[in-house]
Amino acid sequence: MPLPPIDAARSLLVLVDIQARLVPAIADAEAMIANARRLKDAAGLLGVPVLLTEQNPDALGATVRELAGGETIAKMEFDVTRREGFLAHVPDGAEVILAGCEAHICVLQTALGLMTAGHPVRIVRNAVGSRRTENREAALARLAAHGADIVTTEMVVFEWIGTAAHPRFREVVRLIK
Repeated sequence: MPLPPIDAARSLLVLVDIQARLVPAIADAEAMIANARRLKDAAGLLGVPVLLTEQNPDALGATVRELAGGETIAKMEFDVTRREGFLAHVPDGAEVILAGCEAHICVLQTALGLMTAGHPVRIVRNAVGSRRTENREAALARLAAHGADIVTTEMVVFEWIGTAAHPRFREVVRLIK
């Protein structure tokens, strides 16, 4: 059954492990970070809650400067849903918008965990990355086969506002240009 359009009122944006010591190894990292920043900024304008995760921050560093700030959950688990207490941060009925790295490890496992917990998941194709593009592409294909919706940054933000008459329309458009 297809998912309904993305609704800001039901969304939770989760930025997975976009960390200082990991990002330099990610293919096309600059574009991934730029799109994650657009998502985070649009979420801020539209009241969409944002969670950041950090995989083993002692080894991989903190979230990159461009995305730092906000509620951050440190973890050792690849699937953050396995971290005790994480699912309490996900409101009942929330659809989760996922971006980050690595697509084939933490993003994939977190998405599968969220779907198992009953949450619809949207994977932002141009805001996820892996060290090797074949791993990223394999993850996106597997996630789609398991029922995740594969979207882009612009799909998310324009579905969040829904209309050119939205009071924040111009601000959101500036984020995209």
